[in-house]
Amino acid sequence: MSKILTLKEMQTNLADLRESTAGMRVVFTNGAFDLMHIGHLRYLLAARALGHMLIVGLNSDASVKTHKDARRPIVPGAERAELLAALECVDYIVPFDEPTAEHLVAILKPDIYAKGGDYDAAGGKPLPEAAIVAEYGGEVHILPLVEGRSTSALIERVLALYCEGGEGNRPA
Repeated sequence: MSKILTLKEMQTNLADLRESTAGMRVVFTNGAFDLMHIGHLRYLLAARALGHMLIVGLNSDASVKTHKDARRPIVPGAERAELLAALECVDYIVPFDEPTAEHLVAILKPDIYAKGGDYDAAGGKPLPEAAIVAEYGGEVHILPLVEGRSTSALIERVLALYCEGGEGNRPA
């Protein structure tokens, strides 16, 4: 069985799992996961440790273009989903086209909604899904960032090292 499901498939699968597994805690997170790096891995491992199952909402290519940068994603959605599916800590991936995961959270109602430390109520990026989680009594967990590790930082480093005028403008 594939780990990559449509929202409808995930909804049906999750209903069956909840019915057959008492006390199961479902964790949900979401993101673009473009150019996978150690920050992504540590974040996903920390999210999975919060419960019994980790569902990852994956922004589609169109969604990434609208809320990140028109030049992104660098890695196509099908490949990003395949990479996530290969991780043992990820149980399911649900691609979505909207700019936020509010719709997925409202439908799936995870016990725990996890996001990285760049999202918080005290001055970080807004977390629109938090209000939905609060409505049905779920928990929001903000996970620590791995400082200096982000897709944007990785892109900047590659450009600095390999573009004309960069420190090392030729591959070794």
